[in-house]
Amino acid sequence: MLETVVRFFQEGGPFMYPIAIVLAIGLAITIERFVYLASVRRRNRLAFEKGILPLLRKRDYQRAMKAAAGSDSAIATIMSAGISRLLNNHPREDVEYAMEEGLMEVLPRLEKRTQYLATLANIATLLGLLGTIIGLIAAFTAVAAADPSQKATLLSESISVAMNTTAFGLMSAIPLLMFHALLQTRTNEIVDSFEMAGVKLLNIISEQASPSSSPGQSAA
Repeated sequence: MLETVVRFFQEGGPFMYPIAIVLAIGLAITIERFVYLASVRRRNRLAFEKGILPLLRKRDYQRAMKAAAGSDSAIATIMSAGISRLLNNHPREDVEYAMEEGLMEVLPRLEKRTQYLATLANIATLLGLLGTIIGLIAAFTAVAAADPSQKATLLSESISVAMNTTAFGLMSAIPLLMFHALLQTRTNEIVDSFEMAGVKLLNIISEQASPSSSPGQSAA
């Protein structure tokens, strides 16, 4: 596979270089995003499951707020927004709205630069097609002035070289589209974990309020 890519690159025209640059930029973004999302996922798990959630289950909201404020994880930002409303005796709806606002604050950092991969894939494809069209125009121009006995051979060789640009453009675009889909899936999984953490906090609040509002408890 690598030998095929190298051969396409060597036999292609000048449009191979901008396609290669687009591919390099896309791979750099992919690596940076995968590393960042993996780091966010790890820090969120440590901050919530090891620090905030046990304190919430103990109804120790003050220490949970301190744990959230002392963490630089994205989930801590969301949870601190909700816990702060809870400590100020806001209703359950305000706590939920505060966490949604916190989610909107951290979401752009999770999706940052990911959408560029789809754009770069389209650019690579279009550059490949443009290179092929220009190569074909140059090939037919050269054949028009060539010796009749060499026209067939010259035309087939020129078309082969021109098609290499399209092939290399597609070979660059397909992995970028795949990486874009994978990063979107990772981002959605992290967002789902945020929503699950918010649901756990709201359930804890409901469980705390239910005994006092239950008729059986008040009658006892």
